[in-house]
Amino acid sequence: MSPLQPAFRALADPTRRDILRRLSARQMTISEITLHCDMTRAAVKKHLVVLEEGNLIHMQRQGRETLSTLNAEALKPVVDWLSYFESFWDENLTNLHDLLSKEDTT
Repeated sequence: MSPLQPAFRALADPTRRDILRRLSARQMTISEITLHCDMTRAAVKKHLVVLEEGNLIHMQRQGRETLSTLNAEALKPVVDWLSYFESFWDENLTNLHDLLSKEDTT
């Protein structure tokens, strides 16, 4: 299995992406995250476990609460992998632009 597999699995779900976006602003408890989700606390906890398995968040027990914190450094390998394809899109968009420009002049 690729070392990026857990991170991509975690990023595949829109709820988990929303949780990451919220955690980018500040650390939050499970209760705080649940307030923003249309699901039970147990369902949110399952999403947090997947994010933690992907190393995208850290969960730390603090008294009776569990605080979740974004691990932004773990996103760098994902961004690096995706940036490989950036040149593909740049080249194809440039080609499309050139093609459309030629059609405008004819």
